[in-house]
Amino acid sequence: MNDRYRTPLKIAIGLGSAQHGVHHFIMQRVTAVALMLLALWFLWIALSLLHTDYTGAHALVGQPFNAVLMLAFVVAVFWHAQLGLQVVIEDYVHTRWLEVALQLAVEFLCVLGALASVLAVVRIALG
Repeated sequence: MNDRYRTPLKIAIGLGSAQHGVHHFIMQRVTAVALMLLALWFLWIALSLLHTDYTGAHALVGQPFNAVLMLAFVVAVFWHAQLGLQVVIEDYVHTRWLEVALQLAVEFLCVLGALASVLAVVRIALG
C-alpha cells in the first residue's frame, strides 16, 4: 500500500521496540534491589570473618543458610554486571562487529566467573 495514504501512526506501528528493553530494565532493577539486601548480609559476614581463622571461615560459609545466600549474591553480582555492561556496550560501541565481540566476551566472562564462584561455594558447603 502507498505510504502517502497512511497516517503517521499507522506507519509507526510495528516499527517500535521488540519489547526486550522493558524486561532488561526490570531485571537490572530486580538484581540491584537483591544486591542491596544481599550486600548487607555480605558485609555482616565479611566483618564477622575479620578475626576468624581458615577453619572458622570455612565453617561459617559452609552453613546452609550462608551458602545459599552466598550463591544468590554471586549469581546476582554477575547477572547485574552483565546487564550493566551490555547497556554500556550498546550505548558507546558503534562498530557492529566490535559490539558483538564485546557482548560475547562479557557474556562468556560473566558466565565463567559465576560458574567458578558457584563451584567454590558448593565445594565449601559440601565439605
